[in-house]
Amino acid sequence: MDAGRLTAASGALWNSLKALDTTATTDALRGIEGEAAAQYFSVFDDLILQQKNSFYFRGRNRRPPTDNVNALLSFVYVLLARECASALESVGLDPYVGFLHTARPGRASLAMDLLEELRAPVADRFVLGLINLRQVSDKGFERQDSGAVYLTDAQRKVVLTARQAHKQEVITHPYLGEKVEW
Repeated sequence: MDAGRLTAASGALWNSLKALDTTATTDALRGIEGEAAAQYFSVFDDLILQQKNSFYFRGRNRRPPTDNVNALLSFVYVLLARECASALESVGLDPYVGFLHTARPGRASLAMDLLEELRAPVADRFVLGLINLRQVSDKGFERQDSGAVYLTDAQRKVVLTARQAHKQEVITHPYLGEKVEW
């Protein structure tokens, strides 16, 4: 693992956080978020420590994903987006009325706003764990003639089972100091 690259990216992310204090418009905020996402994803491949021949990250791609890592990320992001929408509805909030994600018919914009906060600690960390703990393998992906890569039914089952088990894990909340499930 290249600690220098990770430290530099972490510093750039910290600078992005500080820049938010002086941001006056939503478009400027989105610009900072875009730059931070580019920094974050620039070192994502460095966090993949196992199965490097089958699992590598050259950049985020979707609709359709074109490699194993992006296929996993897309699948887990859909799961998390649905969980966010359900959580919002359960407390009486409309998941379709967002702040940063623009309103589009059929898109749960507020759920997508919430997903942004949970993407790294919940979804990305989970996907990296699946790969690095060898819970998924290259055999669990289908490659289409178009270049699209999708999880097989068996691989989806592995991911869903692991996700349910992960949600039951108990951690100590970093701010409250209380034991909570993911």
